Amino acid sequence: MKRLFDIFFSVFLLVFLLPLLALIAILVWVFIGRPVLFSQIRPGLNEELFTLVKFRTMTNETDSNGELLGDSLRLGRFGRFLRSTSLDELPELWNILKGEMSFVGPRPLLVEYLPLYNDQQRRRHDVKPGVTGWAQVNGRNAISWTERFELDIWYIDHWSLFLDVRILWLTVKKVIARSGISEDGQATMSSFKGPFEDI
Repeated sequence: MKRLFDIFFSVFLLVFLLPLLALIAILVWVFIGRPVLFSQIRPGLNEELFTLVKFRTMTNETDSNGELLGDSLRLGRFGRFLRSTSLDELPELWNILKGEMSFVGPRPLLVEYLPLYNDQQRRRHDVKPGVTGWAQVNGRNAISWTERFELDIWYIDHWSLFLDVRILWLTVKKVIARSGISEDGQATMSSFKGPFEDI
């Protein structure tokens, strides 16, 4: 049932939002540059790797030594707008249609975090990653890593279609309110250092 829901609504939204997707792509090209899409390898179900696609939100600006500037310096006004409204996530509808992601599930994190998880945290890969999830509607990037993982595991242990619908509804409210976009003092959220970093 969950997979049928994902297929039906990803196809519907890809068709319905095609003009918006095209407009955002043009604006990204004008204000941020090429490539329009940002792609990155992420671990999904059972830690299998897949290529996540999003709209690009940061420039390729470098310092005098040719090194990329920090995230906060490369994240301009339009990039911040895309992130705050979650419009940068729309290309992930393609990942959903391909079966690599679901609308709801733990967010796919960086491959480099895989060796850092304890056994409990690793359970987040027992389900497909999602565009939104229980952690996203309960703090998004403004909560600690420990809290985020606890919320991810709670979702896995209590999953139901009703819970997914509730999370999708709460996501819409969060996006409208633009709350929890980033951690205090960060452009997004600080890197995960290991299971005991919050102690």
